[in-house]
Amino acid sequence: MRNIIACLALLNLLLSCNSDSDSANTTTPEETMYFPPTSETTWETKSLNSLNWNETAVAPLLTYLNDKHTKSFILLVNGRIVMENYFNGQTASDNWYWASAGKTLTSTLTGIAQQEGLLNINNKVSDYLGTGWTSVPLAKENLITCKHLLTMTSGLDDAYNDSSDPTTDDCVLPDCLMYKSDAGTRWAYDNVYVKLQDVVANASGQNWNTYFNTRLRDKIGMNGNWITVNNNSVYTSTARSMARFGLLALNKGNWNGTQIVSSGYFDQAATTSQSINLAYGYLWWLNGKANYHLPQTQLQFSGSLIPSAPSDMYCALGKNDQKIYIIPSKKMVIIRMGDTADGANMALSDFDEVLWQKIKALYE
Repeated sequence: MRNIIACLALLNLLLSCNSDSDSANTTTPEETMYFPPTSETTWETKSLNSLNWNETAVAPLLTYLNDKHTKSFILLVNGRIVMENYFNGQTASDNWYWASAGKTLTSTLTGIAQQEGLLNINNKVSDYLGTGWTSVPLAKENLITCKHLLTMTSGLDDAYNDSSDPTTDDCVLPDCLMYKSDAGTRWAYDNVYVKLQDVVANASGQNWNTYFNTRLRDKIGMNGNWITVNNNSVYTSTARSMARFGLLALNKGNWNGTQIVSSGYFDQAATTSQSINLAYGYLWWLNGKANYHLPQTQLQFSGSLIPSAPSDMYCALGKNDQKIYIIPSKKMVIIRMGDTADGANMALSDFDEVLWQKIKALYE
């Protein structure tokens, strides 16, 4: 009898230890990645206090954002809203333009089309658009692949425009797409990337808007529309919709268990894509590299794109300071929409560095 009691006691002790171990390894709801419902009625929040962040750093950050003509600012951690602020007449329901931050949407749709077997980014663009989509000699045109458009290395002349004709700004008609160098030998920030939207449309047999809405927008609960400004295709949406896309990017193309775009493609998109501009992936900007190039110059700058920001950050940067910052090490997404902070800019500005100094003050 004593042996039986001893055995039962030992068994109970083992079960108790195993239970404690399971409990210790259980992830609490607050530690899991959160995705807001696609038909948005609620979005979970998390307080700065629960993160042990410095609440005294909030006021200087908000003052700076307001003074720098910000419209919307959202900060997510693990998908939950930690800060959401609107300024200068903007509201949560108002749309705003993404400018070139929307290039990352085109990158993502290109990856989805490749995932569906509709295209291969290593194939030449003329496989999908036909020859003569540029005005360069056919042998040179055939060097240009979809990947060259994704990486800004098409070799086409980024400086072409007719000063007497504003309609040539960002022009992607054949007469505007002129030879500068062989594809893959020169990095230059150019609107020619938008031809990828035609590639996807032709490859899918659908118009760009329909394919975008069904394959991406509606699946993650975004709102918004594409509009044409001069010759550029620009996306507009609420700040929360931009945050949804940022959350998808943070999770390498996965939305609440559904792989919208393959993680392998997304890893490539958020990694140095060529040897000329180390800070550029597939239409994504990359922090923490040894050097970088900027739009409208062939100069190489030493050091990290945004020194104060985490080195693993990748970002979508749009004209007049539209920002999506993705920081995997901190499970963080940050959105900034608004008018230009200081002077007009194509992507990066001094605003990024100062803004990050104030963001870091929250958690350091």
